[in-house]
Amino acid sequence: MAILDILKLPDPALKQLSEPVSEFDDELLAFIADLEETRLNGPAAVGIAAPQVGYARRIVIIDCSTTRKPVPNHGHLVLVNPEITHWEGYEPGREGCLSVPDYTGNVIRATRIHLVAQDPHGSPLEFDMEGYEARAAQHEIDHLDGMLFVDRVVSRRADLFKRKVYQKGGKRKN
Repeated sequence: MAILDILKLPDPALKQLSEPVSEFDDELLAFIADLEETRLNGPAAVGIAAPQVGYARRIVIIDCSTTRKPVPNHGHLVLVNPEITHWEGYEPGREGCLSVPDYTGNVIRATRIHLVAQDPHGSPLEFDMEGYEARAAQHEIDHLDGMLFVDRVVSRRADLFKRKVYQKGGKRKN
């Protein structure tokens, strides 16, 4: 397994539409293993999408099981060709992103979604998600459509925030 380089805004590859996965083979499984290793290497990364490492295919990994808001969730998910088929309710919430490491922002997302996808072997998956897990899924699926959370903030002046960076020992570093 390898830790892949994460593309950062304003890399134009982050704005591309991703292609559906049609080949479910060992090459796909190897890429997914590398993508997971990259997610685990990121600072508290709940999810990652293939376009964030320059691979324009419809693949995301989400794991909300160890976050501050873990209930309810479906644990560790590898979603190939995910599609949200229903959403309801709306709520603002703060988001961050590995591809936008210096900022967080308030984004309005659906509070409940129905999602269909395939697993890494091509078998169908279906989930009803709510709360934080629904937000994470929407965030990662946006990457597949060339969208970043900064594209969804209502006001860059009022809803985008410089992320605080701390050194060891708790002293602020900018």
